[in-house]
Amino acid sequence: MVNSTVPYFILSTYIYVGSLKYLFFVLIALLYFSIVFVNTSLIVVICVNRSLHEPMYMFLCSLFVNELYGSTGLFPSLLLQILSDVHTVSAPLCFLQIFCLYTYGHIEFCNLAVMSYDRYLAVCYPLHYKSHMTDNKVVIFIVVIWLYSFVKFTITLCLTLRLTWCGKIINGLYCHNYLVVKLACSDTNLNNLFGLFGIVITVLVPLLPIFYSYMKILKVCFSGSRQMRRKAVSTCAPHLASLLNFSFGCLFEILQSRFDTTSVPSALRIFLSLYFLIIQPLLNPIMYGTQMSKIRHVLCYKMSL
Repeated sequence: MVNSTVPYFILSTYIYVGSLKYLFFVLIALLYFSIVFVNTSLIVVICVNRSLHEPMYMFLCSLFVNELYGSTGLFPSLLLQILSDVHTVSAPLCFLQIFCLYTYGHIEFCNLAVMSYDRYLAVCYPLHYKSHMTDNKVVIFIVVIWLYSFVKFTITLCLTLRLTWCGKIINGLYCHNYLVVKLACSDTNLNNLFGLFGIVITVLVPLLPIFYSYMKILKVCFSGSRQMRRKAVSTCAPHLASLLNFSFGCLFEILQSRFDTTSVPSALRIFLSLYFLIIQPLLNPIMYGTQMSKIRHVLCYKMSL
C-alpha cells in the first residue's frame, strides 16, 4: 500500500520554455511514435517469418518488446509533463514508473548478456550451435530474464513503499527510486543495503557472461582466418555497439543521480538523464534492422511486394 503521507511528488528538473513547450511536445511525440513503429515492425517481421525463428532473432524480439515497454514507461508521462505548468505526479503513478523503468534497464542488460552468450556459441561452436542453443533453452532464457527482473524490483519497490516521506520534490525528469528514497525521513538503511546489493547483482551477473563470451570470441578471431574474423565482427558488432551505448547511458544516469551536477548545464543534464531511455530504444531496431542481413533481406522483400 502506498504511503499516504505524500499523495504526490514534484519533478523539479523541468525548464520553463513558454510556448516552445508545444514544439517540444510534437518532437517528443514524433520520437515516441518512431520508437513504437520501428520496434513493432521488427517484432512483427520476426514473428511472421519462419526463417527468422532462430535463437538470435528470438532474443532480438525480446529486446524489441523491452524497448516498447521501457518507452511506454517514460514517454506518456514525459509528454504530459511537457504540457503541464505544474510538474506533479501522483504517488501511485510515480512508483509504477519506477518499477517500469528499473525493470526495463535490468531486462535490457540481462538480454544483452544472454545475446553475448548466444554469439559466443555461434562463433566458437558453429557446428554444435543448434544442439547447444535449442528452442526450449531460448524460451527458458527469455522467461527467466523477465521473471527475475520483475521479482527483484518488486522487492526493491516494496522496501521503498514502507518508508515515510518528509519531502516530495524529486530532482529529476521522472521518478527515480534512489531520489525518492532520499526524501524519506524514516530509516533507509535496509533500502541502501539492498540497493547496493542490487546494483552489484544487476551489473556483475550480466557482465560475467559478457566478458567471458567476448574473451572467447576475440581468441577465435585472433587465431582464425580472415574470413572467420570478418564473420565474427559482422555478427558481434551490432550487439557490442548496443551494449556499450546502453552501459554508458546507465553510467551517465547513475553518476548524475548520486553526485552533485549543478555545475553541468541544465540542457546537458536533461539529455544525459534521458539518454539510455531514448537513444537505446531507437538505436537498437535501426542498427539490428540494417546490420542483420536476414532481417534486411526480409524487409526489402516485404517492401518490394
